[in-house]
Amino acid sequence: CRVNTVIMVKLQVKKGDESLFLYETTCDCSIDSLISQLVKYYNGIMKIDRLCSEMLMLADHGILLPPNMQGLTEEQITELHLKDEFEDSCVPSGGCVINNDPLGRRNGRAPNEKMKDVLKRTLSEAKAAISKDQVTAGVVMTSDIIGDALDKLRGAVTIVYPMGLPSYDPIRKEFEGSEELAGTQAELLVMEESVAQLWWAGKELARGKKLQDYIGKNEKTKIIAKLQKKGHGPPAREAVFSEEEKKQMMVYAYRKQEELKKLEAEDEDSYLNAEWADPNSLKKAFTGIKDINWRPK
Repeated sequence: CRVNTVIMVKLQVKKGDESLFLYETTCDCSIDSLISQLVKYYNGIMKIDRLCSEMLMLADHGILLPPNMQGLTEEQITELHLKDEFEDSCVPSGGCVINNDPLGRRNGRAPNEKMKDVLKRTLSEAKAAISKDQVTAGVVMTSDIIGDALDKLRGAVTIVYPMGLPSYDPIRKEFEGSEELAGTQAELLVMEESVAQLWWAGKELARGKKLQDYIGKNEKTKIIAKLQKKGHGPPAREAVFSEEEKKQMMVYAYRKQEELKKLEAEDEDSYLNAEWADPNSLKKAFTGIKDINWRPK
């Protein structure tokens, strides 16, 4: 549904209270196509997030140990006569630095500082590309942004491990599209298109209809739409004021309160300047020295 026109409907897509990304489309777009594209972008962002988490561990602690060795101590590995067949063949470019994994998942043979920087710098760029800060900056999400981030992550891993990662490594599986998420927290975050719903202004945007059936035909429209799975009921309505607006209102209210306190204090002391409050007023009245100006004319 996304076409290259100058004026388009802009959706700020959220999941719960969290902003995900901005998306542009047309009023004529079908809800089915819109949901399909939004789910695709959402799952792409989740994939990048998973890759960044694993690549950070790769940079710090090296490749993943074989499943039957993960979580075991050195003594247990020796007693069971287990061997990591990739330990000698899957060595990072430029050699490795020993940094044992406290979780016992990775082999502790980390890339050197230069190669580690390649991985960490690339994953930082990928995170920035999908950050919710992009919403604040007004950057519209596209398939090119997601695809470019994935390509850069793949390229960084190839630079550091040109021979490739072990077949069971989750990073390699993510790139191959064969990731195994069953039983993990990540599985709960993935959204299937068939169970996805899109909500706006407390209404579910029904499949089989078009966006213009809900928002009209004004292409300049900007809406906040919420993406979620079926069975969760209507999402919470948007707050009347944003968090930033609430902060500004609180600052304004505090300043007004301080001003009122100052005015009240001034009012309480203002009588001191009154004629009747002068302790010498009676004496001045009798001596006839009232309102005398001592300055020469």
